[in-house]
Amino acid sequence: MKVELHCHTTISDGSCSFEEVLELAAKERISHLAITNHDTTYGLLEMVDKGNKAGIEIIPGIEVSGYDFARGRRVHLLGYYVDYGHKALLELCQPLIEQRHAASEEMVKRLIYSGYEITWSQVCKYKGGSGVYKQHIMLALMEAGYTDSIFGDLYKRLFSRGQNGEEPGIAFLPMEYVDASLAVKAIREAGGVPVLAHPGQYDSYEIIPDLIKAGLEGIEVLHPHHSRAEEQIAIQYAEKYNLIMTGGSDFHGEYGDKPARLGSKSPGIECVDALKLKKQSTIKL
Repeated sequence: MKVELHCHTTISDGSCSFEEVLELAAKERISHLAITNHDTTYGLLEMVDKGNKAGIEIIPGIEVSGYDFARGRRVHLLGYYVDYGHKALLELCQPLIEQRHAASEEMVKRLIYSGYEITWSQVCKYKGGSGVYKQHIMLALMEAGYTDSIFGDLYKRLFSRGQNGEEPGIAFLPMEYVDASLAVKAIREAGGVPVLAHPGQYDSYEIIPDLIKAGLEGIEVLHPHHSRAEEQIAIQYAEKYNLIMTGGSDFHGEYGDKPARLGSKSPGIECVDALKLKKQSTIKL
């Protein structure tokens, strides 16, 4: 049996509903499935119940969009076995959700002003429970015939950050993410086990000592965006700070920027056992 510890549904920016993900998990012989939607625990209670009925243990999770302000880098934090709807996570993440939704609406206005024939209502029909993401805007553009893919040349042209001297895309808007250390603390306050997500993707290794002080318990080693070299760096940090080594496919279905098969980055049942042990120690604290 396999373990999947990083998965998104239509509630955030995945293309599959929870029911579709659950069906895929059964086909892939996944015994433990963590749902880690961006900045929300919406729907987790029902998902746990449906998972139990299907014979698959659902691990209630979250992926918080954090930031390393000292180094100017994005830092994502995964939380496992969180108490759904906990005040600490709601207070931290609700402003993020509202800001993302408002930014997406402004992006659409910019596109319309630039001549793209789409509407906000057209984009909103694709959104999930935590607002509109760039993938949803791209779906509207695909529907209007401007492109045949989400993550292609048009996506880069519209939403690029403008690094290395290049001009930013016409619809690029910077997000004000939360302090990564505060995200770790909120996950712990919500009874969860905080894990640094895909550090190789955002080169977020340097903040690890600060996150350890805040209560970090794990690091994602296995991830589709990680090279062997990046996996080794993550392992070295895990060994140095005694962190749980996790892994996951970061499944987004058709909305992923890289093809990923559910369960393809399984860290093994031993990883789940280690997370459960940390969860118990958190409760005792």
